[in-house]
Amino acid sequence: MALALDGGNPVRRHDFPAWPYHDDTERAALVRAVDQGQWWRVGGSEVTSFEAEFGEYHGGTTLAVTNGTHALELGLELLGLKPGDEVIVPAFTFISTSIAVQRAGGVPVPADVDPVTYCLDPQTLEAVRTPRTRVVIPVHMAGHVADMDAIGAWAARHDIIVFQDAAHAHGAVWSGRRIGDFGTLAAFSFQNGKLMTAGEGGALLLPSQEWFDEAFSRHSCGRPLGDTNYEHRSPSSNYRMTEFAGAVLRAQLARLADQNARRESRWKTLSAALREIPGVDPQGRDPRCDLNPHYMAMAALDPAAHPGTDRDLVVKALVAEGIPAFVNYPPVYRTRAHEALLGGGLPDTAELAERNPVSEHLGANGFWLHHRVLLGTDADCADVAEAVAKVLTELAGKKRSAR
Repeated sequence: MALALDGGNPVRRHDFPAWPYHDDTERAALVRAVDQGQWWRVGGSEVTSFEAEFGEYHGGTTLAVTNGTHALELGLELLGLKPGDEVIVPAFTFISTSIAVQRAGGVPVPADVDPVTYCLDPQTLEAVRTPRTRVVIPVHMAGHVADMDAIGAWAARHDIIVFQDAAHAHGAVWSGRRIGDFGTLAAFSFQNGKLMTAGEGGALLLPSQEWFDEAFSRHSCGRPLGDTNYEHRSPSSNYRMTEFAGAVLRAQLARLADQNARRESRWKTLSAALREIPGVDPQGRDPRCDLNPHYMAMAALDPAAHPGTDRDLVVKALVAEGIPAFVNYPPVYRTRAHEALLGGGLPDTAELAERNPVSEHLGANGFWLHHRVLLGTDADCADVAEAVAKVLTELAGKKRSAR
């Protein structure tokens, strides 16, 4: 059975459910925002309404911002991060987690992730803690909540602040607690591929109204809410969300619970099918993660079962088979952005690679599928598994023939 990449018939000739999903709800929301006659948040009501609705859903006070990276940057500003302060971040995460620290003048310190959940491993934290460690940022990778019990307990013992990167975790629940129930800052993203989206956008979940008031000022060039005298209290930037984005996000939030339930159900089907394929290890689950919204359907190849297999070629072949597949993030220390930090006694890339073997494995051998594959049917999941098995089998056959 020839690969589609080589001219064979693809497993799928029809697409998965479209993303972003939208209907007349978004159209009506945009018209509503236009008809207000005020298109920025200070004069309109859509962003304020979205903040209230999102905060009620997630268990905290919400400030909407321009994007998820800005939510991280603003959160670090609120926490008073100083130049030279160290922030522990997962070695395996999207680069914004690390870049936000750099842009605040801090030093991101990579720590390894758990081989089952792909989230920050609490057992790695103590080895990278120094007297300069100020903050730890657990990332809820692909929607799976990090071990907030162990991370929170460790941070409390050492007077270190926890700041959640929840860019993937809309609606996630851990041991009965929503993201806002942990009493920390949490950053969300509404970028085009996220579980709810306005193309771009972000939010900062805050533990109290006092935090909101300070965050509001700092996201609006240092001006407090209601200011008419240009009272710029801090040298902050403009991270205000538009009324159009707020209106669309209200529509997206209204269907989040249903979509999360569908993704949870389909992931059971897909992960079981992927585990039947030799040498394919889908992301696992901690039983304390009550709800994982599955921003990505993630898996990794076992190099012992697939020696010499080119992961990048696997992904390319899956795309040709009609599967929306992508390579995993590289470890943050393998990016040019992080290389700018090297020197001054900081560990080099080789040393960091040795310290973070799980992140090395996931970066080199992992792949992910867009969450829209989980919004379809069990038959769609069967097609995904069929394509993965086909690609691995055919590539293995090619290698044997080449010997």
